[in-house]
Amino acid sequence: MASLTTFTDEARIALDTLSERATGLFSPSLRLGVTGLSRAGKTVFISALVHNLVHGGRLPLFEAQKSGRIARAYLQEQPDDAVPRFQYEDHVAALIEQRVWPASTRAISELRLTIEFESASGWNRLFSQGKLSVDIVDYPGEWLLDLPLLGKSYEDFSREAFELASLPVRADLSEAWRRLSATISSAADADEMTARRLAESFTAYLKACKDDERALSTLPPGRFLMPGDLDGSPALTFAPLPVHGRARPGSLHAMMERRYEAYKTHVVKPFFREHIARLDRQIVLIDALQALNAGSGAIADLERAVTEILGCFRPGRGSILTDLFSRRIDRILVAATKADHLHHESHDRLQSIVRRLTERALARANLSGAEVEVLAMAAVRATREGTVKQGRETLPVIIGTPIEGETIGKERFDGNAETAVFPGDLPERADVVFQHFGTNHRQDAEDPAIRFVRFRPPRLERTAEGVTLSLPHIRLDRALQFLIGDQLA
Repeated sequence: MASLTTFTDEARIALDTLSERATGLFSPSLRLGVTGLSRAGKTVFISALVHNLVHGGRLPLFEAQKSGRIARAYLQEQPDDAVPRFQYEDHVAALIEQRVWPASTRAISELRLTIEFESASGWNRLFSQGKLSVDIVDYPGEWLLDLPLLGKSYEDFSREAFELASLPVRADLSEAWRRLSATISSAADADEMTARRLAESFTAYLKACKDDERALSTLPPGRFLMPGDLDGSPALTFAPLPVHGRARPGSLHAMMERRYEAYKTHVVKPFFREHIARLDRQIVLIDALQALNAGSGAIADLERAVTEILGCFRPGRGSILTDLFSRRIDRILVAATKADHLHHESHDRLQSIVRRLTERALARANLSGAEVEVLAMAAVRATREGTVKQGRETLPVIIGTPIEGETIGKERFDGNAETAVFPGDLPERADVVFQHFGTNHRQDAEDPAIRFVRFRPPRLERTAEGVTLSLPHIRLDRALQFLIGDQLA
């Protein structure tokens, strides 16, 4: 990403980093970025991570917790006053008291979790304060997908947008926008209402791509889907056009190009400089099950999105000197969420599929210098496992309370009744998923058929003394060990 920033950008990043290093000299901190595409479970992941650490949850593979070296974990004021606070208390109340999933990430937010611990090394105990502050930065993955735009001209952006829109998995969704674009000349005089109609039609196409049936992931510009306080601004009132050559002053082409450049300058660059360039560790959450459910077109698009995301980070390991002026992400975890929607026999298969997807994405993104790990997990486990008899066959099932309105066949659930679901099996070999990227958006004959049912959060267990236990999970402890375990050694 350094090639996509100016000397001024790099100077500001260096000064910001030096200031942070000086402030944290006697108070060590680590900035953990949490991102993922919509419905991947970012809010749930952060809430479960904090809840399990603060309440001493069951984390047998998180070494510092297992060995009893963590004295306590607690929330503190975050260092960035201009960034909204991650509303942890509200999200945990939704999960535990209301048993509903908290609202999705719509903007950037931050939370500081401080861990007091005893080092495993006697030498470290002499020189370490035994305290680490983890600044958790939550941001939408859709915004991250905007960063590659910094290296693209308006003409490049337009050409790629039309190429994507013409793919079989998108063609019917983009038809109205493409048909409208064909009726408008980019050389015509600039007109606000024309720009607005094009932007609204383009945005409608992007939103349709996100529907569960398609589950597509590569949808820049990200703020078109999550505009926040920019809704209706000129910086969001543009769209791709079939253009060639230089724009005539005063033309629609010139207007769109100027607004596209304004979007990069006032939206994308500050996001990179103020947030992405300051991260030490990163977790990327993906909903691979939703993509598998939607078919090969969605899987191919997910791989494209993961490639774009991984290519946005600044990977590498610094030295004592370079760390004073720049941060590098030295560990990246790619996590497939909602593993609780599968029987445990398929957890490793899901992980293998995502590992293969990540390896392909890493090769395309040319990412080097960071340790990358892959994991299938559920930050909050909403189901338990069981078996049912079907004739002479015994089927492994998952048991939980489907969300109100969910259906299986002709049965529609009211949000209160438990049910047992046979979710289907993922293929034993991950290669099967990638051997036949289909040309149709519908389920291909060989695509794994997963019965994807959304469940309510679990009812928490209580001890004999009436103490409510922490949120149950699948492999959250492995995620913690990879992301921060070495900092607590």
